[in-house]
Amino acid sequence: MQLAIDVRGLRKRFGRTEVLAGLDLAVPQGSVFALLGPNGAGKTTTINILTTLVAPDDGTASVAGFDVARAPGDVQQRIALTGQSAAVDEVLTATENLVMMGRLSGLSRRAAASRAAELVRRFDLVEAAGRRVGTYSGGMRRRLDLALSLVVDVPVLFLDEPTTGLDTRSRQELWAVIRTLADAGTTIFLTTQYLEEADRLADRIAVLDRGRVAAEGTADELKARIGGEVVELRDADGVLLREIPTDGSVHGLRAAVDELDRFSADVLAGARPAGPTAAVQVSIRRPSLDDVFLAITGDHVASAPELVESK
Repeated sequence: MQLAIDVRGLRKRFGRTEVLAGLDLAVPQGSVFALLGPNGAGKTTTINILTTLVAPDDGTASVAGFDVARAPGDVQQRIALTGQSAAVDEVLTATENLVMMGRLSGLSRRAAASRAAELVRRFDLVEAAGRRVGTYSGGMRRRLDLALSLVVDVPVLFLDEPTTGLDTRSRQELWAVIRTLADAGTTIFLTTQYLEEADRLADRIAVLDRGRVAAEGTADELKARIGGEVVELRDADGVLLREIPTDGSVHGLRAAVDELDRFSADVLAGARPAGPTAAVQVSIRRPSLDDVFLAITGDHVASAPELVESK
């Protein structure tokens, strides 16, 4: 298996705060890899190191076969980075933005114009290509931002929370673009605060906690760590009152339902506060990445400030 990203024993400290505490990652070529974690876990710091923006204190990291500390120029030629906010010129049109980026990247005027036209089609911006970007929706800006990152073909693309602030439709449109890039062979390293995003896009997921990988695997493998089904009790308004994970066996499900039955009886008897409406519904669902995330990170999800990662 050829690796696009290989990280071993990576450490980084800002002042007295150790953000990365011996991080290990292996990302195969042509895959989508999602890095999850609470605020302050080290996600953005990891991307900053892998894209040569920040130097590690210890450990090694290579991207596209080149060491980020020893050969940063070689790494930079083989990667693209899209950050948490769209970096586009709102006065220019989409085509003008793309041509400008092409020229700055060393393309001839003709090659830059040709590449701009190709990317406009690829990212479904043809109808809006001649409009000022200031008139674009959030989703259109993010698609353009992603297109700008790919003016020059690169084997590895870093996406740092690419759909933050987008509505559901725009987020799903960008997911389709990302999936198309991955299918074409681009390695994508993704950080996200949307667990559904990792579930939908990633071939493998790592959960970062306190500067280390706390769990790694496919979405199904991580969900299997939680156990079988989750039994939920909701009131008539759909408000969740209680949930109990089970091992998925008949015995486990029966025990969970019995416990919820007792809980429901207490609610109806007035022994527990349950809001204005009595509990009326029991349902069973499969574990989600939310369950995995909470089980792994525990109750310290806000243990470190986000600004530590932004340095």
